Amino acid sequence: MDRMTLGCSGTPGRTRSQRNKLLARGGGPACPPLARYTRPMDRLWTPWRYSYVTHKDSQARTGVPAALDAWPPTEAEDNHCVFCNMIAAVDYAIAHGLEREIAEKAANIVHRSVHCFVCLNAYPYSTGHVMIVPYQHLASLAAVPTDAANEVMLLAQRAELALREVYSPGGLNMGLNLGEAAGAGIADHIHLHVLPRWVGDTNFMTVTAETRVLPEPLDVTCAKLRPIFGN
Repeated sequence: MDRMTLGCSGTPGRTRSQRNKLLARGGGPACPPLARYTRPMDRLWTPWRYSYVTHKDSQARTGVPAALDAWPPTEAEDNHCVFCNMIAAVDYAIAHGLEREIAEKAANIVHRSVHCFVCLNAYPYSTGHVMIVPYQHLASLAAVPTDAANEVMLLAQRAELALREVYSPGGLNMGLNLGEAAGAGIADHIHLHVLPRWVGDTNFMTVTAETRVLPEPLDVTCAKLRPIFGN
């Protein structure tokens, strides 16, 4: 408020602090105190996201969970892509004796098909937020081969059925973000988002009730969806 150049009556004049100082010296009326309509907002600390948003974890490979960190054996084999590294780490673990289900669950992979796989979003917008990802490292939908593009849509149908069965949402969002300007967090590797929605799931809960609605843990979501996808 001190940056305002209006007086207490709304006319140009001294700032609020200047007028109150003037009052203390007996030089004029004080401005009324500012009304407080809300309590101060609490802060929700999320330190586990620090390495994600700052890329400060120099030891971690992009997309490689801690349980599968034996891959890559060398720096040269790092694909520097969340999805490519995820699949490579899972395949490496399986090839070296880890049970397939354990390896896939470690990476939150819900289903693997011929041309694409389905995984959970590590930072979901809603519980059950999955992504359908072609194995090929491609940034454009137009570049995706026909067989893979067809499989994306078939898996989207399966994802809809699975999410409706497990979570009974009021609706679903499906979408592709092509390029950083369109909101793609991983712009170089195309992926289709599928997420369940409920009426009122984007409201002012945090503002009015100072409450954050948290989704269920990813491992629980993965365990629910994998059987529905037929694993």
